[in-house]
Formats: sequence, C-alpha cells, structure tokens
Amino acid sequence: MAELPSGLLEVCVVVGAQSEKLRDVYQSKSSEPHQLEAEVLQVHAPPFVSKQANSSQVIGPSFSRVQRRRSFIKKKRRDRAAESNGETTKRAEAASVTEDVSVPKDLDLIALPQLCFPGGLQLASEQREDTYHFLVFTDLFGNRTHGVVLQYHRSVQSCHEGVVQNGHRWNSSKSRLYAPFAVCIISKFPYYNALKDCLSCLVVQLRTARQGDFENTIKEFSAKLTLVPLPPPGQLHVSFSLRPLQVVLPSRVDQDSPIIDIDLHLPLLTFTHATLLQILSCLLQEQRVVLFSSDWARLTLVAESLLLYLQPLFWQQPYVPVLARGMLDFLMAPTAFLMGCHISHFEEVAAETEDLILVNVDDGIIQSSLSETIDLPTIPMAAAESFISRAECLQLHYDLELCHFGAGTDVNTLRSQRREWQKRLNSQIQNIALELVVNIFSGVQDFLNHEHRVFNSEEFLRTREPAEQLFYKKVLETHIFHSFLRDRLNRKWDSFSRMEQNTRNHAHRNRAMTESPRRPPMSELSKSGCSSYTSPDHRLSKRLGASLPNLDQPGNDAVTLSVINFNRPQSVRKMTPDTGLKSPQKTVKVFRLPEFPPPLAYQYVQNYYADMISSLGKAINATPPEESALLARYHYLRGLVNTVSNRCLDALEDFQSLYKTDAEIFPPQMVKSLVDSLPDVERLQADRRPDIRRLISRVKRDQERERACKGNGHEEDAVKHFQLPKTFMQLEEFVKCVQESGIVKDQGAILRLFDALTVGHQKQVGPDLFKVFYTIWKETEAEAQEVCLPASVLEHIEAGECVFKLSSSVKTSRGVGKIAMTQRRLFLLTDGRAGYVEVAQYRDLEEVKVSSSPFLLLRIPGLKLRVRGRKETFEANLKTETELWNLMIKEMWAGRILADQHKDPQYMQLALTNALLMDAVVGSLQSSKAIYAASKLAHFERIKMEVPMMVPKTTAETLKHKINPSLELTAPQAVDVLLYTPGQLWVSVSGGKVMVFDASSWSRTHTCQVGNARLNCMVRVEKDQVWMGSEDSVIYIISMVSMVCNRQLTEHRAEVTGLALDMDKYSQKVAYSCSAEGTVMVWDVSTLQVKRHFRLSCDRLLSVNSCAGMLWCCSRDSIMEVWRSGSLKHRVTLPEQQRAALSCALLLPESEELWSVCADSGEVCIWHIRNSSEPSRRLVLQDCSGCYCMIKVKNQVWVGGVGRSSSKGKVYIVDTDRYEVLKELHGHTDKVTALCSAEDRYALSGAGKHDGKIAIWKVE
Repeated sequence: MAELPSGLLEVCVVVGAQSEKLRDVYQSKSSEPHQLEAEVLQVHAPPFVSKQANSSQVIGPSFSRVQRRRSFIKKKRRDRAAESNGETTKRAEAASVTEDVSVPKDLDLIALPQLCFPGGLQLASEQREDTYHFLVFTDLFGNRTHGVVLQYHRSVQSCHEGVVQNGHRWNSSKSRLYAPFAVCIISKFPYYNALKDCLSCLVVQLRTARQGDFENTIKEFSAKLTLVPLPPPGQLHVSFSLRPLQVVLPSRVDQDSPIIDIDLHLPLLTFTHATLLQILSCLLQEQRVVLFSSDWARLTLVAESLLLYLQPLFWQQPYVPVLARGMLDFLMAPTAFLMGCHISHFEEVAAETEDLILVNVDDGIIQSSLSETIDLPTIPMAAAESFISRAECLQLHYDLELCHFGAGTDVNTLRSQRREWQKRLNSQIQNIALELVVNIFSGVQDFLNHEHRVFNSEEFLRTREPAEQLFYKKVLETHIFHSFLRDRLNRKWDSFSRMEQNTRNHAHRNRAMTESPRRPPMSELSKSGCSSYTSPDHRLSKRLGASLPNLDQPGNDAVTLSVINFNRPQSVRKMTPDTGLKSPQKTVKVFRLPEFPPPLAYQYVQNYYADMISSLGKAINATPPEESALLARYHYLRGLVNTVSNRCLDALEDFQSLYKTDAEIFPPQMVKSLVDSLPDVERLQADRRPDIRRLISRVKRDQERERACKGNGHEEDAVKHFQLPKTFMQLEEFVKCVQESGIVKDQGAILRLFDALTVGHQKQVGPDLFKVFYTIWKETEAEAQEVCLPASVLEHIEAGECVFKLSSSVKTSRGVGKIAMTQRRLFLLTDGRAGYVEVAQYRDLEEVKVSSSPFLLLRIPGLKLRVRGRKETFEANLKTETELWNLMIKEMWAGRILADQHKDPQYMQLALTNALLMDAVVGSLQSSKAIYAASKLAHFERIKMEVPMMVPKTTAETLKHKINPSLELTAPQAVDVLLYTPGQLWVSVSGGKVMVFDASSWSRTHTCQVGNARLNCMVRVEKDQVWMGSEDSVIYIISMVSMVCNRQLTEHRAEVTGLALDMDKYSQKVAYSCSAEGTVMVWDVSTLQVKRHFRLSCDRLLSVNSCAGMLWCCSRDSIMEVWRSGSLKHRVTLPEQQRAALSCALLLPESEELWSVCADSGEVCIWHIRNSSEPSRRLVLQDCSGCYCMIKVKNQVWVGGVGRSSSKGKVYIVDTDRYEVLKELHGHTDKVTALCSAEDRYALSGAGKHDGKIAIWKVE
C-alpha cells in the first residue's frame, strides 16, 4: 500500500504507576505522601484493523503511517529480570511474554514517563482536578513531534476492585488514595487545542468506565483519531464529533506556513512589549534561553508562540519546552537552546549555570543568570518601535468581545464564536510579527548573488546603523539566519517575500526587481541627514558596488504613454502590511466528517470511508467551478480517503484533478508511492485511463528530472560568504570573483576590466591587486556618500540623481570648487559657501579635450569642455586627474548619445559603470600605464569613434523606448513570448521565467517561474487568467490578481505551441490549444475540461486561430482550414518550387486574406481565402533572410525578422491596402522573435538571445 503522510495520531500512550506498586501502597498503613516511579502502561498505535490481501500487503485503513515496530516494555522488563533471581525472575520473564508492548520504530518512549509527570508521580488523598500540558520532541534531524498530556486521578481501590456504583467511583472508608494516570497523544502536527479537546472528551468516558474497560476505551479512542484525515493547506478545515464536543482541525495557510492551533496572544498577555522584544532578540541571536513557570502547560504554549513570531525563520537549536525534574542537567549543554522548567527550580538554575537567559513567564521578567539585566544587543530601534505601536492596537481580551452577546446555551456554538475571534487575533499577531521580521531583515536580498550563492555580509553590515551593527553581527552567525539566507538564495516565495515586496516603496521595489542595488539618491541622503554618512568605516553604499545603476530618466527622457487606459486589478496595486500573509481569498469552509463507526471493525471502517467519499463527492458537485481552490481541497481529501480505502485509481484521479484546481497542494511523494504500489491488474487499468496514464507519466518524468538534478550536483543548501581571493586568478576565476563581490554582473564589462588590470603583464590578476582595487571601489562609494548637498544645490538636480564622483578642489573658469559627476550632468560644487554651477548635461557636450595652462615656468594640465548653446568653454585645472576625467566624461557623453539614439537607458547605465571602473583601475594601478589601462574600459567611446551608430531616421522617429528583461542576468536571454493585457506587459524569457511590467512606466512589478521549460505562447482567457503553453506539454494558468501559477492543464502529450480564444455556437467561451505533434484541444474555460480533441496530419503544428466558425492551424508544411468538429476542410501549401518552412500565419477576416511567412525566406505570401490554390500576392522584404512573427495593428501588418546583410533584427510595417512596406525598423541586434500590440497604439518587439531587449514602437 502507498505510504501516507503522518496522520493526526502517531501513538497514544498511557503512563502511570504499576498495579503491583499501587497494591503495595494501598495495603500499607503509611501516612506519608507516596512518590512512585511512572512507567509506560499501554501503547496504542495504528493500524488498529487490518486485512490480509492476496498480494500479502498489509492494508491498514487509517490516516496514519503503518510503521515497523520494536518492543518497548519487553526490553524494559528483561532488564528488571536480570536484577532478580529465583521465582521472581521466572515471573518477570513470563510477564514480559504476555504483556509486551510494541511502538513505532521512530518513537523513543524512554523519557516519556518523566515528561508526562514532570513534577513526579505522587498519590493524593483526595480527588484532584484534571490537568493538561504539552510536549515537544525533537529527533536528531530536527524533526519535531508534539504531545498533549492529560493527567487525571483515579481512586486506587477502584482501580483494583473495579467497583462502580450509580456511575460514581466507590469510596472506601478504609483509605482515600487517588493515583494519577497520564494519557499522552503524540502527533507529528501541533494540533494542541484540538488534541486537548479530544482528551477532554476521553476523560468523560473514563470517569464512568469500569477498570476492565479502561484499556479498550482508550484503544477505541485512539482508533477513532486514526480515521481523521488532515486538511490540506488552504481554505478548508476538518471537523469531527467526539461527544460532547465538536473538534476542529484548522488547516495551514499554505504549504510553507506552520499549523497554528494555539492562542498566539499569550506572550502579549504575559510580557510587556519591551520584554517580549528582548526575548525575541535573544532567540534571534541563538542564546541559551530557559523559560520558567508554575504551570507546565504555559511553558510550551508560550515557547511555541515565541517561535511562531519568528516565522519564516525556523529555530534549529535544541528545543525542550518542558524539562522534568530529573532532566535539569540538560541546561548544562554548551550549545544554544530553548528549554523550560518549573519555577521552583529558578534559584537553583540561576546559581548553578552561567550565561543563561532566564525568563519568568509568570511574572513577565527576563534576566541573565549573572545579573538582573540582559547585556545583549537589542532589536533595531525602528523595527522595535513599529512593532510596539502596532501591538498596542490589538484587542487581547475576549470578554470585551462578548459585551453585546447574550448568554449562550450551546457549548459548541460558544466554542465556535471563540475560535473565530481567536483566528482573527492570531492573524493580526502573525502580521505584526512578520512585519517585525521584515523590518529587521529587509535589504538582505540586495547583497545576495544568486548565480554563485554568495552573501556579502561585510557590505550588508556596513549599511546598518552603527548602533545596530553588533546585533546584526551576532545574528548573521546563527543557524537560524543561515537557513533564512538559503531560502532567499533559492528564491523561496514565502510570507516574508510577499510582505517585503508589498511594503516596499516604488523605487525600492524596482531596485529589488533589477537586482542591481544602487546608491541612494541625493534626495534620500538629504532627508536622512549628513551625520549618517560621516565615515567610510561605518557607512558604505547600499548598492554593494552595483554594476548597473538603474537610472530613472528625467522628465524629458521618460516615455509618456497616457493614451493607454490601464484597467489593472486594484488588488495588485494595493500595498498594505496585511497582505504579507497569503490569506485565503474566500471564506474558510469546514468539512464535517461522518459519525465515527465502531473503530476496531474492518468492515465498519470501510463503510465509514465510503460515507466520507460520498459526502466529499456531494461537496464537489455543489461547489461552482470558479471556486477552484476549494474544489482542490475537496479532491485532496477524497484522494486521501480513496488511498486508505485501497481505491488507488480513484485516488490518482483525484490527485490528477489538483493540476486544474490548485497544483500547489499536489502531494508528489504520496502520488509517487501510490504509483509504485499499484498491483499489475490496476496498472493495466490505469493504462486504459488517459488521465491517470498522463499522471503516471508525469510522475516518472519528475523522478528522472530530480535524479538528473542530483546527478548534476545542484546544491540548494550552499550559502557562501564573499571573501577576497588569496591566489592569482585566471579569467574564469576573475569573472566569478567580480560577480560574487557585487561590483558588476555583466560579463562584457568584466572582460574589459580583466584586460585593464592585466595591461603589460601576464593575463592573471593577483590577490593583492584585487584587494586594492576592491578597497578603492568601496572607498570611492563611501566618499561620494559623504557629500552633503545644501538645499540651494539640491533644487538644481533631480530627486533620483546620485553623486558618483567628486574631484579634488580645483580652479576652473567658473570659480574654485569640486567637479561633481552624476548620471545626468556635471556641475561645480563651489568652495566656501557651497553653491551650484551647472557645467554641462552630457547630451549637450560638443567637445571634450585635454588642454594646459601656463603657470610660471610650468604648464598645468587641464580639461576643456565645449557645451552646445554656450559661447565660452568650461576649463578646469584638474592637474593629475585630467586624463582620468577626460576618459570618464567622454564615456558618459558617448553613453548618453547612444542612449538617446536607441531610446535605451541601459547604455547610460553601462557607461556609468565603465566610468566608475576606470576610476578604480587608475587608483589601484598607480603607474604610468594606469590611464592606458583605464582606456580599455572606454567601451562606448570606442564604438562612437570606430563605428558611428547612427540610427536611421525612420527608426528614431518610431522607436519610443526600450526595456531590458535580462538586466538582472549575467547574459541576455531571448524574448520568447510577449502579451499585452490592460495595464500590463507579460514577457517570457528562457526557462519559463515570466516577468510582468507596468505599462504606465515600463517598470517591472512581478517575476514568477512557470515550469522549467521554454514558453511558446500566451493568451488572456478570463479577466484574471493568463494561459501559457510550454515546451514541457503543460498549459500553465496564472492568476493576474495574486500572480500565482497554481493551476495546470496536462492533457497534451507534446509541447504546446499555440493558444486561441473564441465563443462556441452556444455563446460559451472556449479556448483552443495545439501541440507540436498535431493535436488540437477544445477547452471549456469555466470547468477546464476538454470538450473535444482531434489530431491533424502535419509537420509540427505551430499555431491555432478561430474565425467565423472555422479553425486555422499553421504548421511548418501547410496552413489548414478545419471545421470545429476536427475534420479538414482545406489545406494551403506553398508551391513546390518555393517550398520553405512556414513560421507564422495571420488571418485577416475583413479582407478575407491569409498571410504567411517563413523562417528561411524574406517573402510574405498572401492568399485569398476563397481561392487559396496559390498566393495571390508575394511581397519581398528588402534585405531579409527570414521572418518569425506577425501581428495586425490597425490597417498594418508588422513582420518581425532578421536581416540578410547584417544578421540584425528588423521589423517591417506593411500596408494591408496597398501591399507595400511602409517602414523598415532597425531596433535589435538579433532576430525579432516576438511581437504584440498595446491597444493598437503601440507595438512591442522582442529579440533573440544576442540582444534580449524589448523595443516599444509608436503606431501611426
């Protein structure tokens, strides 16, 4: 049978004193309190019922894993027997045979008796109240198991005599002794409240049960819990009845979130906000923390809440929230830990151990074992103040919620009201705690290099305030932070990632999306005050020596596209901290399980599962298709039930349905196990069911991919800290080192830097030279940030401008001062009373040259700048800096010219990077060859001088802007697909990466990974859905609101190449998809079911389109007109003598024309639909060797191709009325691979991997 994930119950254990000892105590006449040793009396673990199948498989119908067993009590009693002799030994051996207890092999119950009675097992002379407490066990691998313990007292004489009179215990006048027993439920999941409710129901039964029925009552109770399926992540809870209570199992929010079934506000009731922050700071720094309380239950609940406050950071150190009296030596452990013990041990622990953080939960006090104060760094002030202000607004008292309610008469209704209140409060506390974590660790991703998995911790620390650096130094060394870093490097999209993105301001979000952290603009520096930037030792740039500062263009450079009406979903624009958690969008539903059957009878259990399957089927049928997330949860539960009731094929069918409803909760390991366990007969049946056959095939593919990834040595756990090199570096090592350092990512710039640093000697860079270069780079950043510009200067520059380079104080023709270089201009910062003198904007320069001026008998070298529109030239006596400034200014000038010509701001970004690298090279070489070496980095100046890049007038007039989706990557990637939806541009690049740009500013807003294969097509299907066809044969569905891809259509057997949308004859919206081998599928958009499918005979089907009740399908060898039923009406082919591979077809229904192009031909063929025996027109595109895409915009057809003479990308605009080329646009250095239209006002073109950019063209 397939292995299931852990169920609600792992094992139920009864702990107490041995009956022989109780008998001895009962018969003795001692009046002293009796302290006995607690022992394991009973162990109840699944399976409780089983059936021997023909295949010799043991089928245990329960939602718990059937594990190998090992003996527990037998071994213990043998040990005792070894200490005895004679007849006693024989009696013990006999007992070990008849009373042996087995437990699951991965559970260790040796310490359980102590933990069930942490204060010791003591008989009482009167009846005591039942008490509950909670346990957490951690294995060697860090996996946690949770326990809920009920302690209740039973009269000793009743235990032996089993006397029950009128439903009450019999009390003997001879003796009033009560023995405590503990019932412990152990579970893999922290359902503390739910399991406490279950035990509360059990104790009602135990009070009236005879002693002879005691064991059977607990066994039946345990067996019932194994019949409870756990809810999948999302909006569906599970409830079941254990009279007299209705017990609810809440689901986790998503796959990465923890289960929360406790009251998270307990620490807020116990501690002041300042004390609570101190405790969290200690945990983040992985101190040795001990909690104390007089209430055992309070220890675990407070500890669990504290750790949940740190999510998504996960505590990985030893964690024992309840220490029994005999376990205090655990506190001597040298490692960090979080433990808890009784308040009575406080003085003893404080005196005996050192370096402990002692937390008195009862009094809300924290101190160290050495003093009453804590000498540890505190949480950064801004984050702490935000937490306190938010926490003060919480309503923590439920009684205030009850003021307007009447007295409840139904206990389950009252409990339900309390649960809803607690759920809302827990959600608010989670958001406040998550906001605290985000405020502490925001900006970490700016110092990550994902390609080489490097975190530049030194640079991160330098961006923190001096008073906070000690806190961060300690935290950065912890295991908890290392795990957090690993998740960031793996690009894990969790609650932290969501909240950090939602709470960033627009500029910061753009910085994160480009992964080029940049220097704060002067406006930010002026707001924060100059004092923050007083020393390079304390404050270096946040941009980590960023290679490509992403510069916002000034107003006259920006692209204004106000004609487009942006109807983006408002929920995408809304940014509040509360959206950090992925809360269910729909109301949470509760699925109520049927009444429990007799749990120890196999047939009754099977009937119970049949009832559950029937109930889930009714729930599925009653749920509308648009509530796909809820449907997914019902299918998941039914798949679980079908699995445990041995309906394997039905289970696989339910799990297959998850792809169409919510693939995020698909259980790959369970399905793999289910597939592997299929007997031969069911395997044959599965092969006859296409949906299950597809699922099995996909499971096998995923297994092969997983093995391949492991074989390639993909390390997802590695996290490296950047270190300066210690040996000489060849080119390959140099490229890696520079990228890891964060100085620059672009490989072309790194190659030029390598040439510059190796001028005149062997082609390798030594560790000393690189250290000097790296130090100068960082010092230059820090020095520039020390510049504090007065308001009178700031009003002359734009808000986004940064000072990247300052000269020394020099004499100029406009006064004495320092020349400042920003990304847009040069200006003079005059000495004395700081003033602003404009020197030039780079686009206005006409000449830059080195000059000299006489001084006594010397010639002082200087720089002369001629600016358009000014009569006088600007001269500056830069002396030894002259040659360097000459190179830098010329590079910036050339970059500005190219950026203006090509409407591409990246040219300016690259030019600035080159200029800054020149400065660092000259500073590090300090030789006569330094300037020559720096000239190796004058990339755009060389292009300007050697190959004048004049953009044709037609192209310059039509081109409005360019976007570089590959800006974050080390090399450009081909643009595979473009799709415009109102307000958004969707871009797919290699490997399934999808980027979404805001069409009002063309800035990136989202990035998501859609599978791992290339995407071939996209189409907007519903208001909030985009479908994407992939090379891996899957159609992925992305929600435009949540930007989550959690639904997949897996019916195709080959790569999906085309998608289209239309209405059927009943005016119902349908989608068409085609795959390379010729299959066309028709989809019901609302249900995601295949209405029909057919296969065409062709050579690689490329696209499908619907028009006037017919389908037009383009393949490499023909264009087919097909009836909706799938029968071929007509096939259009090129003449034999001109046969070429078709690449794209475009239908123009208004003129009844069909246009086609070929990948290896520069000719456009035009057919009349009514007479398509041969093309009616042929249009030869000048200097074109192949075409790859076409779109219709107004009365024009835009064709994307590649030139014959230059192999550069071209866009041809063809008039559909006159059949002539209106424009030939040169905007790409590689072939044009994708085209789309933005509401017929703008056309966008994407190019191949040697260019990788998107050009935005104005449509006339």
